[in-house]
Amino acid sequence: MGPGTRAAAAMAALAMASGLALGQARAGEIYAGVYGHDVTFVGDAIGLGAAGREGGADFHLGYRTDRIQALTLIGRPHIHMFGSINTNNTSNFVAAGFDWKVGLKGPVYLRPGMGLAYTDGKTELPPANAPGLSAAEIARRTNLYYTRIAFGSRVLFEPELALGVNLSDRLSLEASYTHLSNGQIFHKGKNQGLDDAGVRMNWKFGR
Repeated sequence: MGPGTRAAAAMAALAMASGLALGQARAGEIYAGVYGHDVTFVGDAIGLGAAGREGGADFHLGYRTDRIQALTLIGRPHIHMFGSINTNNTSNFVAAGFDWKVGLKGPVYLRPGMGLAYTDGKTELPPANAPGLSAAEIARRTNLYYTRIAFGSRVLFEPELALGVNLSDRLSLEASYTHLSNGQIFHKGKNQGLDDAGVRMNWKFGR
């Protein structure tokens, strides 16, 4: 199966997840968050003040279903779908997938998840050492290398992890991390990826 076929299959799965989510719209959560875009990791700490290539902030706005009772074999997950807009107008994306709310102690819980995303960011960057380039073109390409992510593919995996606390029956707050990368499955070669880290609020509605 070639990269194009894998990408098509991935997008079909994304569409199916979105359809299931809309079918569960009678109950669920809406959520919104602010994230550092392309954050770096220093040792074991998230360098929220240190941006990677692209920087800026991301605003996430999404919807999460109630638990899907029919999916008992995989732990009755929620289905999430959200969009992310970057303040520097670099790599925006939409994503959909599954997540599981796991109670820890009292109001505290963990929420791991996995999904697929589609980005409008760069898939490849032009080489700055190609022969015959003008000085201006070399400078332009060098600047791209230091300021843009080369994802390798527009279709990406979207693993995520959040630590949350229930503030009431309907309101919860989460510290959230989202990663995008092709996993060397949708593309062979460049796989620089994107790390988003921030906070989001969830509001439960329906039954």
